[in-house]
Amino acid sequence: MPIITVKVSATPSAALTARLADGIVGITAGVLRKKPEITAVTVDYTPPEHWIVGGRSLKDHGKASFWLDIKVVDGTNLKDEKARYLHDLFAFMETVLGPLHEESYALVHEVPADAYGYGGRTQEHRYIAASLS
Repeated sequence: MPIITVKVSATPSAALTARLADGIVGITAGVLRKKPEITAVTVDYTPPEHWIVGGRSLKDHGKASFWLDIKVVDGTNLKDEKARYLHDLFAFMETVLGPLHEESYALVHEVPADAYGYGGRTQEHRYIAASLS
């Protein structure tokens, strides 16, 4: 875990999806200390001519953009880690997508451990089970 949803202004490509997923998982593991083997990434595409900022399309701006939402358990990362994550993420996305419009976004969405999980068990349950071992 976590689950990461990213939307990019680009033409769909399996190679681009793989490059984005690999880079995002690497940054997530390196900065936020999340296990790559249980990190999921979905990538959605919007053509630049259909992504509008300030009344003009990204195609007209000559820029790319992205929106990334990552769900993590509340309290598992420090403020400085989240700030570094956003910095490193933006730098990576610009290397992959090209010049980014300033209106590109990322959200580290912190959720309660008792309301979030995978494989049919909450993260709270996993924490309690591990502490009893």
